[in-house]
Amino acid sequence: MYLVAKGLLDYPILYLSRYVNQHKDMYYHHLQEVRRTGDWEPWILYMLDGVENISRQSIALIKDIKEIMQSYKVHIRDHYSYYSQDLLNNLFRHPYTRIEFLAKDLQINRKTAAKYLNELAEDPKKIISKYKIGKLNYYVNNDLVGLLIKE
Repeated sequence: MYLVAKGLLDYPILYLSRYVNQHKDMYYHHLQEVRRTGDWEPWILYMLDGVENISRQSIALIKDIKEIMQSYKVHIRDHYSYYSQDLLNNLFRHPYTRIEFLAKDLQINRKTAAKYLNELAEDPKKIISKYKIGKLNYYVNNDLVGLLIKE
């Protein structure tokens, strides 16, 4: 949040808690040393290392997402007449989409949105998977979810 407040980041995309959780013992060790000795430098260096580490992970994740988006773009454009950048953006805005979301984003009717999503769910490339939960269908971007849960 500090980096956002100082204009160094547009959005708070650095999930520093992940680094702290992965190195919890060092976090508590340095914090205890600050309490015991008043020496902040090792703790600050630890946190800066965390910012660097998470920044590198975030850059790698963004590159991976861009590669998957590009492969989806080429595949959908080559195999379906309804390719659009808005369709691609919808598939990557969140790990899942719904018929209503696509209809709104593409300004198409519900029936057409359902047709597009169902065809993509049946595609051999497995771009998305369809899950029915209750009365609603959710279309999950498999590769995006895989990247987001990968550690």
